[in-house]
Amino acid sequence: MADKDLAAQQEARDAVEAASFAFKTVAQLSQSKIDEICDVMSRAALADAARLGKMANEETGFGKAEDKFEKNRFAAEDVWNYFRDLKTVGVVNDTESIVEIASPRGVVAAIIPSTNPTSTAIYKIIIAIKSRNTIVLSPHPSAAKCIAETTRVMREAAIKAGLPGDAITCLTNSTIEGTEALMKHKKTAVILATGGTGLVRAAYSSGKPAFGVGPGNVPVFIERSANVAKAVSDILTSTCFDNGTICASEQSVVVDSPVAVQVREQFKAQGGHFLNSSEADAVGKVLLTPQRTLNAAIVGKSAAFIANLAGISIPDGTRCLIADCGGVGRDYPWSIEKLSPTLAFFVADGAEQGASRCQEILQFGGMGHTSGMHTQDRAAAIRFGELMPASRVIINSPTTHGAIGFSTDLAPSMTLGCGSWGGNVTSDNISPHHLMDIKRVAFETKPVSSKQSAVSSRQPTSQATASINRTVPRREDIAAMVDSFLSKKLAQAPEPPKAAPAAEVKTVVHEITPENAVQKPVPIKTVDFVSEDDVRKAIESGEKIYISKKTILTPSARDLGEEKEVFANV
Repeated sequence: MADKDLAAQQEARDAVEAASFAFKTVAQLSQSKIDEICDVMSRAALADAARLGKMANEETGFGKAEDKFEKNRFAAEDVWNYFRDLKTVGVVNDTESIVEIASPRGVVAAIIPSTNPTSTAIYKIIIAIKSRNTIVLSPHPSAAKCIAETTRVMREAAIKAGLPGDAITCLTNSTIEGTEALMKHKKTAVILATGGTGLVRAAYSSGKPAFGVGPGNVPVFIERSANVAKAVSDILTSTCFDNGTICASEQSVVVDSPVAVQVREQFKAQGGHFLNSSEADAVGKVLLTPQRTLNAAIVGKSAAFIANLAGISIPDGTRCLIADCGGVGRDYPWSIEKLSPTLAFFVADGAEQGASRCQEILQFGGMGHTSGMHTQDRAAAIRFGELMPASRVIINSPTTHGAIGFSTDLAPSMTLGCGSWGGNVTSDNISPHHLMDIKRVAFETKPVSSKQSAVSSRQPTSQATASINRTVPRREDIAAMVDSFLSKKLAQAPEPPKAAPAAEVKTVVHEITPENAVQKPVPIKTVDFVSEDDVRKAIESGEKIYISKKTILTPSARDLGEEKEVFANV
């Protein structure tokens, strides 16, 4: 295992070095050449979209092959068509006062997840090359083969079109150590991190600019004016698409009480199955691990698979399992992000109460990601959006398709920023825009008058001269002045009865020497990396571990350290 970790680290370092060298060529390519390369990559990925989708389904066991094909098509075709005409070379915007010039960033470290492996790889390769960067992909171990094949298909097409071979690389050793070496390499310019919370935290702790995403525990509110049949159809289409593996899929349905009965009937008619309390409890036990985290065994699985795992029977043709949920939090397993065709069901009395419940769900596990609403009242939709701590509020559309820009006019993307709510650097759908630095050549528009300049320039000079010419009194003079002042005050004061004569007042001015100087505190040394073993040793010895924003913590170390209050931030 140690040899594998070392090999992974070395491979990552070599890949970044090679990609950095290739970047020198890619950064000089013309707009027409960059667009030609992206076009041939798009067509190559599109031609193999079905095969790659099937590979992803078979290797990971997640989702449905036909839906993964559609995600691959979306990433290869819709994403490219949307950004095809975007200027990414030279002057990208020219006005009389400001000229904007695009500059590529360098080597992009792309972390690829297992839930949407091939589509995310296609998307990240296209936006990286479109913005004249090079890219190194680090695949999730359980999806390494399909990600590597996706990379090969696009890389070979790009090379034929004139792209340097090392501009696109997929690591073959999938380890945490290799991924960390990739993210922390001095020549890595920016990180695109799609994956679990621990990985995203590591990306932000790497010391490099990083675009990460948080969990998407998406709530949707069906308001009383909604077209109920369409709302239910949209929700089922969304949460059942690829068995719920897109993090923007609905996880909870909050229903306005006047239409609650109608909504229930529509769910039953369209393939939703409501569980009774004992069945809901049985499924709830397989949704979570003993540590009360999401059970990976149910992610991307069908309703029938989950029901069978829980030991319950459901009608044939059931598309989605639904359970009435009594609250939100750790004691309510149905209220978590489930990434499967399973929905928690809540009833609220009015829009205000519905929005409050949706806020509660987001705060439990989906801050900043996505929320949805079905309504025919535009003002109510806007008010709902104002209340949501979410970067995307999707109205009258499946949240899965709306958030990624498939059914809305949002920028098409497979990486969705969660803003400061989710601890992310942006709330945008990530695109080529985020992989470029924009230089701005700014021409003067508000001239500075010579009179103002003269006044402002004379004032500091005058003050400086006054400061220089001021006489600095000696220590002996200061002591004499203090003695004189105190003597006069004592002479004026009434003599207290039977008091002894006042002793002569003498002020002593002490020199500050190394012996009487205040000792400076010894600086606390922070650590660069913390493992679970380091935390356990600190617990046993009763010591603190001093960390900074740049410290890398493994997920297990972070969880244990925060629980035992071992860490001290410096």
